[in-house]
Amino acid sequence: MEFADRPLRPTIFRLVRWSLSTEALMYYLTGKVALVTGAGSGIGKASAMKLAEAGATVVVMSRTADEVEATAAEIRGKGGQATAMTADTSDENAMRELMDAIIRDYKRLDIVVANAGINGVWAPIQDLQPDEWDKTIQVNLRGTYLTIHLAVPHLIEAGGGSIIVVSSINGTRTFTTPGASAYSVTKAGQLALVQQLALELGDRGIRINALCPGAIESKISDNTQQRGKEEAEVPVDFPEGDIPLTGGKSGKAEDVADAVLFLASDASRHITGTPIWIDGGQSLLR
Repeated sequence: MEFADRPLRPTIFRLVRWSLSTEALMYYLTGKVALVTGAGSGIGKASAMKLAEAGATVVVMSRTADEVEATAAEIRGKGGQATAMTADTSDENAMRELMDAIIRDYKRLDIVVANAGINGVWAPIQDLQPDEWDKTIQVNLRGTYLTIHLAVPHLIEAGGGSIIVVSSINGTRTFTTPGASAYSVTKAGQLALVQQLALELGDRGIRINALCPGAIESKISDNTQQRGKEEAEVPVDFPEGDIPLTGGKSGKAEDVADAVLFLASDASRHITGTPIWIDGGQSLLR
């Protein structure tokens, strides 16, 4: 599916494609500016593509320049509007420069998808080293905080907006991943932050929600280091195919991206402070 390359064309295409439905127009994001962190691959890339398809101008950000530039090029190649920027979400100065660049170039910010994160090191607590713990906290929790902290003034200036934090079933519903203490703490912290800020930001017209994926086909396992699995693991026999909805098959990044679009759009206008588990029922078994 290709994107429209003129401001009025997405309206025409969607009126035809979705048969003039009011519900479809709720997803219309033309005129909105979105920031997606960790947009070089997986959930971040799929989310950026989905938002651009709905008409948003998307700033795709990652620490890896070639990946995020490829994402932006793919969006533009389909007629969408995207800019690639590189930054480390845990670096305050880098994130300030990023936000300044967004406002300089686009004059506004309406949607933030705080997706950047790592699995980090999974190891028994007595083996998990302080620097390994700190790295996971820095990227996943400090990075989420800095993204929101620096974006909120611009969302207020725009008259409100939507923040979507990509958390996980780990630390929110499941606690059976061997050695994932640091990772689970960051994901639980993200959900707590979302629920705290839903009240704090509600009267400014800002909604904030959390997506909690289960097993999703992505490259996040590339940044996972696991030690002592047998030592940390509590044996549990799960039913064959422990993702009930798909018979054990992992979900796809697009399954999460569809929820990102919903939460970014007016279709979710009365939803805030809410976790949505996107796992095919996986976490209910764990």
